[in-house]
This record gives sequence, C-alpha cells and structure tokens, in this order.
Amino acid sequence: MEQRAQVPPGLPKTSPTISYWQDSPSSIADLKTTTHLPSQADFVIVGSGISGACIAHSLLNRLPNAHVVMLEARQACSGATGRNGGHTKAASYRSFLSHERELGLAEAAKIARMEYENIIATHDLARKFSIDCASVICPTVDIIFSKTQLKLGEKAIARMRETMGESDPAADYKIYTAEEAREKFMTPDALGAFEYTAGSLSAYAFTTGILKLALAQGLNVQTTTPAESLAWSSGSEGGTWSVQTPRGRISTSNLILATNGYTAHLLPQFQGLIVPLHGQVVAQRPGLGLDQRGLTHTYSFIHETGYEYMMRLPAAAVNAGDIVVGGGLHQLPNDGATRYGETDDSDLEPSIQEYLRDCTPRFFGKIWGRDHQAGRIKKEWSGIMGASADGLPYVGAVPNVAPGLWMSCSFNGHGMVWCLKSAEALVGMMVGDKAEQKVIRHWFPQSSVVTADRMRATFTGRKNLRAPGETEFGERARL
Repeated sequence: MEQRAQVPPGLPKTSPTISYWQDSPSSIADLKTTTHLPSQADFVIVGSGISGACIAHSLLNRLPNAHVVMLEARQACSGATGRNGGHTKAASYRSFLSHERELGLAEAAKIARMEYENIIATHDLARKFSIDCASVICPTVDIIFSKTQLKLGEKAIARMRETMGESDPAADYKIYTAEEAREKFMTPDALGAFEYTAGSLSAYAFTTGILKLALAQGLNVQTTTPAESLAWSSGSEGGTWSVQTPRGRISTSNLILATNGYTAHLLPQFQGLIVPLHGQVVAQRPGLGLDQRGLTHTYSFIHETGYEYMMRLPAAAVNAGDIVVGGGLHQLPNDGATRYGETDDSDLEPSIQEYLRDCTPRFFGKIWGRDHQAGRIKKEWSGIMGASADGLPYVGAVPNVAPGLWMSCSFNGHGMVWCLKSAEALVGMMVGDKAEQKVIRHWFPQSSVVTADRMRATFTGRKNLRAPGETEFGERARL
C-alpha cells in the first residue's frame, strides 16, 4: 500500500468514461466565460465538482463584487462528483465507534450531526433554487449479510442513541431482524437490516445547477484549463499565488484547491496523504419481478468486508426506475489495493465490472425475476475518489506555506454528506470575522481541519473503522 500511495496522481485523464449522469452533458460542460484566461482574480478555485461549486456560490453570496475564477482540467463537473452513484447517505453509525475512540465522544457526535445536516441542506438547496436534479429525501436500508457486521452495527446504534439522544435525527435508526428484513426489503439472504434517513439525486445536475447560480453571480469558469503548477511570489501587499495553465498564468491572493484525489499533483507535500482511489458504478434496468414489486428505499449491502450501494431513480426523474449500483472493491485481492493510486477513469477493472453487473439478482434472489427485454446493463463508468491518511477530509488553510492557500479535499468517497457544509465552513474561515470563526469551530468538526499534525500521518489504505479486537465495518469509500 505504501508503494501505491506514492504514485503521483498527475492531471486528470483527457478521455474518461462518460457517466450515466453526464449523458447528455450540461449546457455549461465546455464553458469558458471569457475567451482569454484572466491574468488576476480576487479568488481562484481549482476544481469544478461539488466542493468548488459550493465554495464559489458561498463566496459570491458573501462578496458579490468579488472577482472569482474557476479552473477545471476537463469539462465542468467531470470528476468524482459527476460520476458518483447518486446517494446522499451518511451511514454515520459505521464510523461512530472509531471516531469516539480516536477523536472523543463530542467530536464523533459532531461529525454524525454535521453529516445529517449536510444531507438536509443539500436537498433544501436543490429545492430552494428549483435545481432539476431528481432530489429526493427518502428512507435507506443497509442489508446486513455478516453476523459480525450486524453485531457491530447494533452496538454502534445503541451507543449513538445513548450518547446523542433517541430524539436526535442523526441517531435515528430502526433495526430489523432477519425475518423482518427478508420480508420488507425483498432480500432473502439478509441477516438483519438498519433503516434510516438518506436521499438521492444526480450530483452532476445538482452541481452544474449550483455552478449556473454562481455564474449568474459573476463567476468566471474556465474549462479545459488544467492547473499545472503553483508558485508564490512576495510583494509589497503581502504576495500572491500564481497558477500556471496551458493557456497562461493567473495570479491571486486567495487560491482554493477543490482538487480531491488529484491534490498531490499541485501540493507534493500531500503525496501519500491524499491518495487517489479508482471506483466503478453501473446503471441497470431492474429485473421484471423487482420492477413489479417496486422499491421505496435506497440500499446498501454490507458484507464481512466491503459493501455495495444501490439507488433507484424516482418516478419524476429522467430514466425513472433505473437502478444505479456501485462498490465491489472488496472483490479484489488485498481489499482492492491495486485501485489506490490509480487515476485512469477511462478504464474499467474487469473483475469489479463483472461483479457489479451480476450482484443485484443475487441480492434479491427470485424476486429479481427475468431481466428486462432490453437487457440489464445501461451504462458503466469509473471515477477517481480521494482517500486521506486518517479517513477525514482536509479543510482550511494549508499549513507551513505562504498565506492565502486554502483547500477542501479528500472526501473518502463520502463527499455528498461533507462537501456542502465544508464549503460553508471554508468560506467562513476565509472571510469571516472572529465571532464567525468561533461559531464555525462550534459546529464544524475540527478533526477535519487541515493541520501540521495531521500531515504527519501515514497512509495505510482505507481508514480502519473497527474498535480494538473487532472486525472492521468495511469499505467506507463510495464513488
């Protein structure tokens, strides 16, 4: 794993797979707001995924006259955000015990509450601005196929209820027995299940919708303009950061990296701290039997190690009824070690591809029924996540460099329940007064703020989510 963590990420590949959500592309996919790259801006954001979009929107809400330029290596929202599986699902119980053990109870509870609040805020934002992204708040279920994981989940849920209060929505879970789970959720091999609140949407449509809002506020977007390198130059007014691109150089006093798994290309000090992780997703037509029964929940399928996740597009969505499934990393030797350090999202790993194609009939058994007459598979794609050394994002001012360099990166495949609130916190750190900084420290998990101490960590693979002597919950990363 140490060897994989040291593979330089480079720039995003120029010809990635096209995700289900990107077909057809957004009207702003290839946008260059101005023909020429500006030479200077008040703020420069590198990356146009959900982090970059939410940062831009929040900044321009706070500073409507600011000159904000966004650089994107490929099309708008062409990275992990535009390639995920459509879930806004926290599953906070799966990390609560390890967070309590390593960070303390107060921080574990703060993370769980922020993840829940991020889900609600994301869907509220889509509704507020009428963003057409198939946004739905809905119940979700984790189908458990492992006795060990069932016991661990029950223990974690009990601890959350005990410490956070049963009335706290972030600790609101319902536990089902094997018999109940098999009947209610149509999964004949289930050993139990956990039900709670989550949601689904097209993250691509949501993010391009946010970008359109920011464009109306004055954002300048420059697609196919990769940031090749960074440099700092001092001056009488405090100095500036400059970003070299193939189309010229742009300077700013505030440079913000929303570059997730590619961050080490621009900041070599994060090599081995933020490691790319290659993930895959498939869109399917449901089997005819399952289609007749219908699905009221999104799903995850939890094994001894690893899991898959699945959502079905709601009735009002384009392609309503389609199923989107991702995961499968645990099918590879050494828990998918070869997928770390891999940034080729033009590629599909054959073993994972085969597994994801065939897993749904196994999960639902006879209820799946015959495949649709048009065939099961509609589209397959891959994308690059960013895995951090300690399992938490890096948000805030980059330590031990010149001032004005900021980041919101490495969301461990969990960005849809972190990025919006992280963007809000980061903008507050950048432009807020002391009173606001204090408020941010109260609600935003300080364990995710980037510090010199955190940068001394060593990457050993997926963040361990087990208590001493217990089997780990399994892969947290999900594209």
